[in-house]
Amino acid sequence: MAALVALSLPVFSASAQQQAPPAPAAEQPGPSLSAPAPSAPTFPKPDPANFTASSPTKETIDAFLTASWGFDTRRVWQVQAILKTPVEGVSKVVIFVGDKTGKQKPTALQFFALPDGKHIISGDDIIAFGENPFAGDRAILQQRADGPYRGSASKDLELVEFADFQCPHCKDAQANMDKLAVDFPKARIIYQNYPLPQHKSAANAAAFGLCVAKLGGNDAFFSFATAVYDGQDGLATPDGATLTLNSAVTKAGLDPAKVAACAATPAIAASVEASVKLAKEMNINQTPTLIVNGRPVPVAGAPYETIKQIVEYQSKLDGVTK
Repeated sequence: MAALVALSLPVFSASAQQQAPPAPAAEQPGPSLSAPAPSAPTFPKPDPANFTASSPTKETIDAFLTASWGFDTRRVWQVQAILKTPVEGVSKVVIFVGDKTGKQKPTALQFFALPDGKHIISGDDIIAFGENPFAGDRAILQQRADGPYRGSASKDLELVEFADFQCPHCKDAQANMDKLAVDFPKARIIYQNYPLPQHKSAANAAAFGLCVAKLGGNDAFFSFATAVYDGQDGLATPDGATLTLNSAVTKAGLDPAKVAACAATPAIAASVEASVKLAKEMNINQTPTLIVNGRPVPVAGAPYETIKQIVEYQSKLDGVTK
């Protein structure tokens, strides 16, 4: 927990395909889903003189931390200070963080709360803040995440996977995505294209995928996606990419020539670019990235039970029945 970005980005693995350095990993959660109740370790007693700012309140901070960390029942914290700063409306917040087992030494973390009451600054990151910090991103994705999906038509529980067909860690993550589809049958699980510029065949693979969905439907898309990931090594060269994509289209039950013609249209190129723009506006800097009702959740490099637990916790916060 070296940086407070772990608040809203709990586990994202360093193995994910990145355009920027990853957030630090957090410890694995315990078996329960209830919010943590401080019992250990013993934190220093807060000094009332260190609570000079009226905003944010301790209650808001605790609600934010519960929303962000409550899935891990071993984690405990204490708000240590809410201080005025020389900048009007900007407050410095200090918290102590530890775990009930006592195995971790308590750590002091700090962030700066901004005047809008909706954001904090931690290091180089601006993070959504408040009692329901993920609501804003959830609303954006409900409106704009338009990739092929499986599962429910309802957006009450929406899992949006930003992925790149040429990203090895996206390939590895598909096993976890398949498990989520089984364990959360009421979820709407969206595949949102995010081809990274260093992967020369990724944008074309994304275009082919959108055309497969357009011509054959969502089921055909996921058959195509499985085949592309299975043959991912073939995307490394132009000729190999052509063979890999055409083979995947055939396995999805469609005509490669028709799909290739569709993929070459300006409309499909614009759709891929719009998906990339959405990812960037969401400040997503690595693939795969999974967003569950606005909340970043690890999908590569984390045990499946951890992923499932966080999804269940967010579902519970949002009042969604499994």
